[in-house]
Amino acid sequence: MTNGWTDVANADVVLVMGGNPAENHPVGFRFVMEAKRVRKAKLVTIDPRFNRTAAVSDIYVPIRAGTDIAFLGGLIHYAITHDLYQHEYVKLHTNASFLIREGFSFEDGFFSGWDENKKAYDKSTWNYELDAAGYAKVDPAMEHPRSVFQLMKHHYSRYTPEMVASICGCSAADFEKAAAIICSTGKPDRQGTVLYALGWTQHSHSVQLIHTAAMLQLMLGNIGMPGGGVNAQRGHSNIQGATDMGAWNMLPGYLRLPRANQQTLADYLKETTPKALRPDSMNYWSNTPKFVVSLLKAYYGDKATKQNNFGYDFLPKLGETDNYSWGYLFDHMYAGQIEGMISFGMNPVANGPNTPKMLAALSKLKWLIVAECFETETASFWKARELAEKYYSTALDSSGINTEVFLLPAACFAEKDGAFVNSSRWAQWKNVAVEPPGQAWRDQDIIARLFLKIRELYEKEGGKAPEPLLNMAWTWQNPASPSLSEVSREINGRDAAGKQLASFAALADDGSTACGNWVYTGSFTEAGNMMARRGQEDPTGLGLFPNWAWNWPANRRILYNRASADAAGKPWDASRAPLRWNGTNWTGDVADYKADAAPGDFGAFIMLPEGVAKLYASDFVEGPFPEHYEPVESPVENILHPKVSSNPLAKIFRTDRDPIGSAAEFPYVGTTYRLTEHFHYWTKNIAGTSELQPHFFVEVPEALAKTKNIRSGDMVRVRSARGAVEGRAMVTKRMRGLQVSGKTVYQIGLPIHWGFIGRVTGPLVNNLSPSVVDPNSGTPEYKGFLVNIEKI
Repeated sequence: MTNGWTDVANADVVLVMGGNPAENHPVGFRFVMEAKRVRKAKLVTIDPRFNRTAAVSDIYVPIRAGTDIAFLGGLIHYAITHDLYQHEYVKLHTNASFLIREGFSFEDGFFSGWDENKKAYDKSTWNYELDAAGYAKVDPAMEHPRSVFQLMKHHYSRYTPEMVASICGCSAADFEKAAAIICSTGKPDRQGTVLYALGWTQHSHSVQLIHTAAMLQLMLGNIGMPGGGVNAQRGHSNIQGATDMGAWNMLPGYLRLPRANQQTLADYLKETTPKALRPDSMNYWSNTPKFVVSLLKAYYGDKATKQNNFGYDFLPKLGETDNYSWGYLFDHMYAGQIEGMISFGMNPVANGPNTPKMLAALSKLKWLIVAECFETETASFWKARELAEKYYSTALDSSGINTEVFLLPAACFAEKDGAFVNSSRWAQWKNVAVEPPGQAWRDQDIIARLFLKIRELYEKEGGKAPEPLLNMAWTWQNPASPSLSEVSREINGRDAAGKQLASFAALADDGSTACGNWVYTGSFTEAGNMMARRGQEDPTGLGLFPNWAWNWPANRRILYNRASADAAGKPWDASRAPLRWNGTNWTGDVADYKADAAPGDFGAFIMLPEGVAKLYASDFVEGPFPEHYEPVESPVENILHPKVSSNPLAKIFRTDRDPIGSAAEFPYVGTTYRLTEHFHYWTKNIAGTSELQPHFFVEVPEALAKTKNIRSGDMVRVRSARGAVEGRAMVTKRMRGLQVSGKTVYQIGLPIHWGFIGRVTGPLVNNLSPSVVDPNSGTPEYKGFLVNIEKI
């Protein structure tokens, strides 16, 4: 979230798309209702289903799953053609005026630089045109034909209301009604926010989809503003924290993983530390050496010295084609290239794509460790055929499985302390409510004992690449059970004297500071645990509550808040100003800017080498402007460019377990969603929530049900190219047939959460979903794939 849940109450328009907060985030949704009640805000919902959020919306527009970029692209076109974008904001705070090199183009589904043999882009034509000093050239009037603004205007000129309707399945009139409300916020005194969730992140083009939303909000001047932003609703209480601490392609604090061609620290820093692209760019990522060296000192302590590149050599380096995101990990496992796996707080059999492949991949492991508070499908994957054959055929012969499985009883969230980092980037400390029962251990106890035992074996027996493990700093007071307060202090960072740091501005690249994650510096200072604060003061009156918990980075509540003011520092909207320049300092929220720098000293987007936000971004593999591509499995061809229908860079796995369905055999769109009454795959072990949702069901459009002679309560089978699920039909008016490219397309709703373990059991919906992932994030395409349905 660029802003936060409490800030939603400041909005004049709330666009909910790719999420259903009334159902999946009911506590946070109160701030949407507060905006409606107090500010008379308009709520717009765009979704395949008329859901509980749509039920309280001012306008609802149905959409075909997987076509969100077309709808958002249409909004950008609408804002430009109706002159509803915020001109001065766009000129001052975005790269709309930047010039792109000659040779950049887009034609027939491909941007310039496409290499058909490599199936990849040469991005050289995507670069800015630079002057002699190495800075990007600009045209302040944004009239140059190669300015970002003009290129963007041309790119989205195809996304007319009629084209959006033809792709998405809504009517052009409904699109224009929604567009008029959403784009009404392109004024200094009106703000609009965007709320999204997994309905946006689970596509083969998900990163570009969110890029499109950011572009729209920048065009409307809604980034950095109270009541604005692009705000992700996280599906777990600590998903944000887990992301902050690193992923398959990132070190903690969103630092890039070293690559094999970056053998020295100097090589790594040279390639990952950006250079400013404008004279007034603060380019705060230029501090990458400080962040990296401080992280290495936290990892390796005294063993990290200047002589050994602070232990950089100990870090694993990814090869040119190495990828360990979800789909690739299980693809390697299915190929027999992985011997063992530790599954901690996850249930891959249930929440990974293409369940039959997941089961087959796990069956090829030598060992599997699962740490969980309940038995899960992953922990008992070998029972799948015996227990789940009535729901779907897995083609898994349990007699041939030799995987040794260890189920470690782990504490649940109420049985441990520590911090949750919620959707709003609030790090909130919690205390233990009850002690773990029986033999259950807290996470840090399990991890610590595994580490100590493995290190002991390395010390006794040796092994491949022992240095990273043997040199790891492990100086906790209780090595077998580290205190999470102690761990949090290390994540915050300290100087050579052991003093807790108050700000990441104190980090150094000479080895004198150690910090486990630079974005959390300031969370646990010499003054104490900032995450444990519960102050309810609100001096700005904007619902920022600066003394409630702690907000990364730097306790800043609204990211990019310098963009809330013009070039002279005057707020666009004086009634909702998160920052004010008093001639000496910025007051209000923690400035996303140098606190004592004059308004004209730097660009508002201090992390970026441009100094401004990027409407045009060459960071992504598919192209600098988002383009509508169909899901890999789609009922229609891409009307914009039929020869390049789906994302040309989407990763489609091609094993014998990865068939792709055709519209001829599977004519309907399947899409997955969550229910309030269940929380993923573990509340089905709890009596109360199991009773609230005891049976799996399939949501079937009324018109489709009529053609199939299906009534509510009938048993139906839904099939894809991967497998089938069976359950009772819920015939509904909440999903309707959509007119897409001259044909009627029906969508089928498939709620997740069930499985073959628990108080209530049912089919795993991911038995249907394909092994297809977004090329930037590695996220599977759960939200739009092909199925068929029959009454049984």
